[in-house]
Amino acid sequence: MERRRHRIELKIKTERLKLIPGTIELLSAELEDLATFRQKMELEVPETWPPDLYDRPAQEFMVNYLKENTDAAGWGSWYLVLNNGDGYPETLIGICGFKGKPSPDGAVEIGYSVLTEYQRKGYATEAAKALVDRAFSYSKVSRVIAETYPELMSSIRVLAKNGFVLTGTGSEPGVIRYELSRSAYLKTAEERKKTIK
Repeated sequence: MERRRHRIELKIKTERLKLIPGTIELLSAELEDLATFRQKMELEVPETWPPDLYDRPAQEFMVNYLKENTDAAGWGSWYLVLNNGDGYPETLIGICGFKGKPSPDGAVEIGYSVLTEYQRKGYATEAAKALVDRAFSYSKVSRVIAETYPELMSSIRVLAKNGFVLTGTGSEPGVIRYELSRSAYLKTAEERKKTIK
């Protein structure tokens, strides 16, 4: 019972999405086979799963990370679930998450990928915002970073809409890095509050 309550507390809800943490159990089922994964998820998993740039090495990395870091709940993968409304099943549309706990200097890295048929509808932007909000709810986090390829204009738009700015080259060849500092995040949040009033 206690375990289930903990899982519920980790869910993140946005206007249209529910983010479900990628636990060792779910990630391992995903690695095993799609049928087992569907059964564990208890929702609609499209035949086109997984989304681009979310491959087996990424899944294995996260399973191993969570096994080695038992205190990392919430700092790993999150499944993006679309709430289709009353009477329709919820649908798994993508993956997002952190690449681990905050570093000693307060940085966390986010990533996201949405199935092709659900792209260009704002879901990645909504999910990234939820991750950023979650990250900055922890006082230890001073900045959120994200890396992408310069040709992935839709990914760059997601970051720009969430206040990220280009800071230079990324950790791998051909990758660029974006960053959102806590001060820029707080300034944007204040500006949003003013426009709502």
